[in-house]
Amino acid sequence: MRKIGLFGGTFDPIHLGHLLAAESARETANLEEIWFIPTAIPPHKPGPGADARARCQMIEAAIGDNEAFRLELVELEREGTSYTIDTINELQERHPHTQFYWIVGSDMVNDLPNWRKIDELVERVSFIGLERPDQPIDESELPSSIIKKLVRAQMPPLGISSTDIRHRVREGKSVRYMVPNAVLAFIRGNDIYGT
Repeated sequence: MRKIGLFGGTFDPIHLGHLLAAESARETANLEEIWFIPTAIPPHKPGPGADARARCQMIEAAIGDNEAFRLELVELEREGTSYTIDTINELQERHPHTQFYWIVGSDMVNDLPNWRKIDELVERVSFIGLERPDQPIDESELPSSIIKKLVRAQMPPLGISSTDIRHRVREGKSVRYMVPNAVLAFIRGNDIYGT
């Protein structure tokens, strides 16, 4: 069985925090690859500012130098609201000899009991919870079925967010060292986020 980490998000834009999180998860769980899955319509937040094509191009630019990272378009191909259970069902059908790990931040780990069809999801995947020092995972609120399928990964503190990057770009401020150079060049060259 291959061990693959799945990292979903809007990636609007992808930044160094995403890459560090993916690498931390890969190393902690000894995964072969991390697949970045850009969402079409996220269920928990507003739609992305950049279109799907631009977000995919930024992901490809960011991960191009890491052979363990790849772009997976399953949610964009399906369209509509992106629910994890639908994504897992489809990927397991396509890749039956693969053990999948869904990567989430500690804030989302604490919210897992509220996810759509969580009981079915827990039977199908494990979770890698990226723990930030300021937001620990609270197992006292989690059912034992989730705790058994949870791998904790330490996330070095890095205060970068896609929202802040979009605001800084719109205001003409620098986002250098917040995104990979290739992503910065793409944002500038394609007038993403009102540059």
